[in-house]
Amino acid sequence: MTETDSGRLGMPVGEAMFSQRSIRKLRPDPIPTDDLHSIIEAASKAPNGGNRQPGRYVVLTEPELIREFGALYREAWWAKRRDEGHAWTTREAIPAEDAVHRGAAQLADEIANAPCIVLAFSTGKGQANSVLPGVQNLMLAARALGIGSVPTTLHPQVMDRVYELLSVPAEADFHLCIPLGYPRGNFGPTNRRPTAETTFFNGWDQPAPWAGE
Repeated sequence: MTETDSGRLGMPVGEAMFSQRSIRKLRPDPIPTDDLHSIIEAASKAPNGGNRQPGRYVVLTEPELIREFGALYREAWWAKRRDEGHAWTTREAIPAEDAVHRGAAQLADEIANAPCIVLAFSTGKGQANSVLPGVQNLMLAARALGIGSVPTTLHPQVMDRVYELLSVPAEADFHLCIPLGYPRGNFGPTNRRPTAETTFFNGWDQPAPWAGE
C-alpha cells in the first residue's frame, strides 16, 4: 500500500478499535474495489511468523457465487447448533432473550445477500498465528472505511463443498470467514468485561494495577 493508499484509512486507530463491533446486519450495497484493495493490503501488512506470509484471502463479490456459498454457510451454522445440543431448527425457535444466537442466525439467513465475503486461509497447517493478525487488520481497515464485519467459522460438514466451490487446494487450511458490508445500524459502543477482570500481572489471578479503580 502506498502512502496515498494508507491515507484512505485515515481514522485514528484508537477510534477504529474502540468502536469496532461485530456487524451481522449488512446492506447489500456493493463495496468499491478500491476499498477492498485497501482492506486486503492492510491485512497483508500484519505481523506473521518468520515473515513467511502464509495468509491467503479468497474474496467473493460475484452475487451468484455468494448465494451458493451462503447456502453452505447456513447449513454449517445449523450443524454447529446441532453439535452444541440445541433443539432449535429455525431462527424463530431461538428464545427471544438469546440475542446473540438470534443475531447469528439472522446472519446465517442473510449472508447470501452480503456484498462481499472474505475467506482467510493459510498455505499449510499450523499457521493460524500468522493469519489471525491479518484478519484483525482487515477488519480494522474495513471499520475505518465505514464497512462492517464479523469473524465467523464453518463446519466440517460443508468444508469439502466449500473447497470445491472455490477451487481451494487441499493443502490450504481454512481459518475464518468474514462477511463485509455497510451496516444496517451503527458501529459501537462495545459491551465488554472490564479488563480488571480479564487481565493479570506477573501471574494468574494477580490483579492488574488498575483493578479497583
